[in-house]
Amino acid sequence: MKMTFRWFGEKSDPIPLAYIRQIPGCTGLMGVLDHYAAGEVWDEDEIRDYVRLVNAAGLEVKVIESVNVHEEIKLGSPERDRYIDNYIMTVRRLAGHGVDTIIYNFMPVFDWLRTDLNRRIPEDGSFSMYYDEAELAGLTPQQLAVRTNGSANGYSLPGWEPERLEQLNQILDRYRGFTVDDLRGSLRYFLDAVCPVCEELGVRLAIHPDDPAWPLFGLPRLARSGDDLNRILALHDSPANAVCFCTGSLGSDPANDLPAIAAELGKKNRIACAHIRNLKYLGYHRFRECSHLSADGSLDLFGVLAALHDTCPDVTIRPDHGRAIWGEKGRPGYGLYDRALGIAYINGIWEALSRKD
Repeated sequence: MKMTFRWFGEKSDPIPLAYIRQIPGCTGLMGVLDHYAAGEVWDEDEIRDYVRLVNAAGLEVKVIESVNVHEEIKLGSPERDRYIDNYIMTVRRLAGHGVDTIIYNFMPVFDWLRTDLNRRIPEDGSFSMYYDEAELAGLTPQQLAVRTNGSANGYSLPGWEPERLEQLNQILDRYRGFTVDDLRGSLRYFLDAVCPVCEELGVRLAIHPDDPAWPLFGLPRLARSGDDLNRILALHDSPANAVCFCTGSLGSDPANDLPAIAAELGKKNRIACAHIRNLKYLGYHRFRECSHLSADGSLDLFGVLAALHDTCPDVTIRPDHGRAIWGEKGRPGYGLYDRALGIAYINGIWEALSRKD
């Protein structure tokens, strides 16, 4: 197992690489350059400089996140081939600098959604991201976008880029009547074009599950369960077509048996990487994110890690969204302290699983 940390780059992440290097057991990053709009080709010089900077700090970067898929690809429009060509160019450039896993999602319009980015947890006074479907009542998507960006502590949020949201009304209109089958057909077309290139380069595409795991504003969603993920893997049967196993996204739906899904996908060798976070159910379509400790939330993280350990022990993992603790101010969900605690917890479980044999 390789333990990593998400880092947004020197210009937009307040956490120094030297601090990440000091986290016990953390050997690399799941990197991201979040200023690129979906459909843009990533600049090769910037990719090279990012990788060199990370390597100079004693860390590796084999996994890149949020190479976002343009809406024209998801909608299956005549423009999609141009954006797929751009995507392939970015894949080639990343592979040329040692990247072997690229995480993406296929969620229409909204990559992820919370109703509060800084909700106080009454039990300990920390702050975390929170979702309550009842709070969406009466809110338009446009109002939600303004509210979300307004509570981001001045940081950009992947999936909520201003240039995308400027087109929000037009994009939502184009999705009217668009079905899950339509979206799945668009994903098949994308995978058929990109996976052969990934096979050639030794790169795995890892789809991120929908977050949360249910439809929003009438938009179709296709990666909400283990069955959904198996359908996606069957669209293009290749090792290059893989999954980013995210406990928080899949776990938002209590019907999803996370250890069982992890074991099934792991046995098929189709988990390329994993995001590990915990959340606490507070009611129907209502939850908050919490510490990684299983007892603090509703997810069986020990069971998930045991399944990963037994079926894909070489998986790359990172702690996902943490709380804001000890007075830290930063990017919501991506502070240093609670994610470092998460790494310590995950590493402790992994060591116990490894030594028991």
